[in-house]
Amino acid sequence: MNASIVDLRYKTGEILAALEKRERVTILYHGKPRGTIVPIEEENTPGRVRDHAFFGMHQEESEPVDRVMERLRGSRYDF
Repeated sequence: MNASIVDLRYKTGEILAALEKRERVTILYHGKPRGTIVPIEEENTPGRVRDHAFFGMHQEESEPVDRVMERLRGSRYDF
């Protein structure tokens, strides 16, 4: 599919539908190709944020979050 700069603004739904159909969208500026929007691969799509390994990595900790943050930040006036 080809889309002009104006199409990006006014026909966004059609462009997204083309991407859903796994089509590449070539962006035209004054009739000349400037770039391509490529649908992402399904296997590389990120999962849910809460499923990321970072979340819950300290769930065994018993120290309250407020105390941990105080310890990490330290006092403003400690010299």
